[in-house]
Amino acid sequence: MISDVTGVLLAGGKSRRMGEDKRFILIGQRTLLERSCAVLCEVFEQVCVVIAQDSPLLRAEVPVVRDLIPDCGSLGGLYTGLRLAKTQHIFLAACDMPFLNPVVIQYMVCLKDQADIVISRWATRLQPTHAVYGQDCLPVLEEMMNLHNRKIHSMISHPALRVRVISETEIRQIDHDGCSMLNINTPADLERARSVHNAGTGSVS
Repeated sequence: MISDVTGVLLAGGKSRRMGEDKRFILIGQRTLLERSCAVLCEVFEQVCVVIAQDSPLLRAEVPVVRDLIPDCGSLGGLYTGLRLAKTQHIFLAACDMPFLNPVVIQYMVCLKDQADIVISRWATRLQPTHAVYGQDCLPVLEEMMNLHNRKIHSMISHPALRVRVISETEIRQIDHDGCSMLNINTPADLERARSVHNAGTGSVS
């Protein structure tokens, strides 16, 4: 188990595109929230869940905290996770990624001392909610929020931060089919995830 990085799970609860609370959607016998928590707890000694200030009370097997600053989306969740973490780094994940891969996460964490952000890229898109962030990101986050810039992607090009991008090729060496990169944002995504699960190719039962 990794003790010097905190696992932070974003579970804001808005789910606008799905039309229902994604956290409680079932894939197999477990909800998205349960699946994500289980993987982070397998990898990290310290894990917490971050929810929105106006989110209904959420019960989990790990501490649940509310955003320190309201209405900042994923950026606010990242800020909250980093600010409250007792470790120098966090691994940030979204609870709508049902097949998080422990080995991919461990690989990324091993690179944490090379950069302020270790972020995965899949199908040309960066995945800011599947990334390692260091405490040196906090001043940049505070600057962005003061400027009302809530785009978490803006951090990647910030001149004050060192960024290590994990390529799709690197990910495929561990997770050949890229199941760990699957996000559920729409009903079509959910259908695909359930197909992956039923085919037995996902990393979590």
